[in-house]
Amino acid sequence: MYIHNLNPVLVDLGIIQIRWYSLAYIFGILIGYYFAKHLTKNSRLKNIITDNLLENYLIYLIVGIILGGRLGYVIFYNASYFIQNPIEIFFIWQGGMSFHGGILGVFLSTFYFCKKQGIHFLNLLDLIVVVAPIGIFLGRIANFINAELVGKVTGSNYGVIFPSVDKFPRHPSQLYEALLEGMILFLILQLMLWKKRSLIRGELSCYFIILYSIFRMICEVFREPDEQIGYVIFSLSLGTILSFIFFAGALLILKKIHEPTFKVNY
Repeated sequence: MYIHNLNPVLVDLGIIQIRWYSLAYIFGILIGYYFAKHLTKNSRLKNIITDNLLENYLIYLIVGIILGGRLGYVIFYNASYFIQNPIEIFFIWQGGMSFHGGILGVFLSTFYFCKKQGIHFLNLLDLIVVVAPIGIFLGRIANFINAELVGKVTGSNYGVIFPSVDKFPRHPSQLYEALLEGMILFLILQLMLWKKRSLIRGELSCYFIILYSIFRMICEVFREPDEQIGYVIFSLSLGTILSFIFFAGALLILKKIHEPTFKVNY
């Protein structure tokens, strides 16, 4: 039985704090960026996006992740609280980011960037999704360090006690998500990218959403629903419902791009 005693603050300089949560975003974006550059030179995605375009896109990606993720959390998960405490919307280092909001933010920022640059939206999006699990993995590890998004109470030997929550052993659901949504999703997408004989433009993006949604719905079984929301309907959390909506939408898009009039292979 592990008792959680991790400090979410790596360095405390008084006025300035360096938190693991912030570092997860910084390193997730940087590692993803350099790996994306590698893919543009060594995979079937090579020569589709240039280094210069990728570098210019980085700021759009960061804005999309932060604004989409934070506003998604504010709107989907805790609107009433932030209406009363609007200044705390900007306290992103304390946690509180919605992955589904982040997806929408990245979608919109990528679409806007591609329209300005005159490149196909799905070309860039397919590149981004195959590196995105790196950031998801680091983000879920940071959730564990922060002792947030905790799992349900369990009697198993691998339960974790989060003293800041209560004295009961709980599923380390953050680590389940890091494994499924991060490591395993990354490996599956890499296999598809490198081994699949043909790929239709947009196919990787659809499979990313589909697989993430499946993994997220599995992990939601072990995760406590958000305290301020609880279960939305029956025993379904908001995370499960949002994941199912994204899953269904991605399936419809996947069906659409497989139509003969749409197919463009890499």
